[in-house]
Amino acid sequence: QVQLVESGGGLVQAGGSLRLSCAASGIIFRFNVMSWYRQAPGKQRELVAAIDNGGSTNYADSVKGRFTCSRDNARNTVYLQMNSLKPEDTAVYYCLLYYSDGSRSYWGQGTQVTVSP
Repeated sequence: QVQLVESGGGLVQAGGSLRLSCAASGIIFRFNVMSWYRQAPGKQRELVAAIDNGGSTNYADSVKGRFTCSRDNARNTVYLQMNSLKPEDTAVYYCLLYYSDGSRSYWGQGTQVTVSP
């Protein structure tokens, strides 16, 4: 069974930075995509950033230029470096791993990010 464990959330002032980590454990198919989603109160969960096992990334327009997604394939870990944080970035951030063939997907438990004005 694959498990994802996120860490690095917290409270930060606007303009500050945080770095989230998501470590996957278990037997993992090599060709996969690791991504970050977020869900603010009363809103739908939305994609923030994604990175495949080759290192190709894509980002939501709202975070381009501020967030950077990277991964360490040897450690099955994905990172989200978040700079210039805004109050509207406040949400629970979730990690998702899915296989590139679409056969399986796994969610982490989420980590809270709160940005104060």
